[in-house]
Amino acid sequence: MSLEAFGWDHFFSKQLSPDERNFGIPARVVAMHRNSLVVTEGADDYGVALSSRWFQDPTEFRPTVGDWVLLGEGRDKVERLLERKSVFKRYAAGPKRDIQLLAANVDTLFIVTSCNDEFSENRLVRYLALAREAEIVAVVVLTKRDLSGESHRYVARARKVSGSSAIECIDAREAGELEGIRLWTTKGQTVALVGSSGVGKSTLLNTLAGRQLQRTEAIREDDSSGRHTTTHRSIHRIEQGGLLVDVPGIRELALAEAAEGVASAFEDVENLAARCRFVDCNHQTEPGCAVQSAITKGRLEPERLKLFRKLRREEARNSASLSERRDTARRTTQRIRRFVKDRERTPHDE
Repeated sequence: MSLEAFGWDHFFSKQLSPDERNFGIPARVVAMHRNSLVVTEGADDYGVALSSRWFQDPTEFRPTVGDWVLLGEGRDKVERLLERKSVFKRYAAGPKRDIQLLAANVDTLFIVTSCNDEFSENRLVRYLALAREAEIVAVVVLTKRDLSGESHRYVARARKVSGSSAIECIDAREAGELEGIRLWTTKGQTVALVGSSGVGKSTLLNTLAGRQLQRTEAIREDDSSGRHTTTHRSIHRIEQGGLLVDVPGIRELALAEAAEGVASAFEDVENLAARCRFVDCNHQTEPGCAVQSAITKGRLEPERLKLFRKLRREEARNSASLSERRDTARRTTQRIRRFVKDRERTPHDE
């Protein structure tokens, strides 16, 4: 199987020097472990250990699932990471509060949610903002249509917040209902599936592949939530030729370094704000506020403006916090390097 079948194209090949074309080995990362990668050159997958130098770099500069890397002749060392077309990332939960890379070189993002109490406009908008920040085409996939007598209501709710993004409402178990979705899974195209646990990502993956790739679990009826059936990120190639990245269920989706994505996800609010009388309008009680006028006329829901303000504040706060931590880490690294250099210059007693 060729590299092209795994998404290799001119964007990546033009990054190689003449020597790299002759002696380097390009490979795509199809799975990640703590200290190693699983890669493919188009045929069999194999493991490659990551040297300690990769863990000295910030997270954004380390390989992740979907990346293209250049290996040495012995295929046992990652020489360098090729520039990405796109990277889907989030502000990770936990005490470190760092950026977590979820998938690289993704063409389309399937935002999978279900037609039940799990559905959340708040969460959906967060995914849309991150997709648009990364300039990835987003498709909203509503599952469990067969279990809901009001699937049309969920489609309407999704449409209110999804802008121009396509919406597919399906029973993920039925291959015949996936014809619309297959438009995005053609040869060499990489699609990442994201969403909460139990919404049907693994079922959708298995049906698209035509075989069992991931174990599935039934959703709990009492709270419409499910268990994690995907435990690590990996790329699967399906018969149609597409490449699917199944991302484990995400419980918390905080925003950072996604200001443009938030603005794009709320394009309707931004367009109204551009027509306000005052440039610094806060969209509250100012005269000539186009946003408040739209709310009064029923063209904009107050809850949407409230969510816009909330996500914009969150994104700004998290981005500032992340920048401050990076500055602190950079200063610490510089101090350590100066200390090591001073030690090397100072003569030691025998």
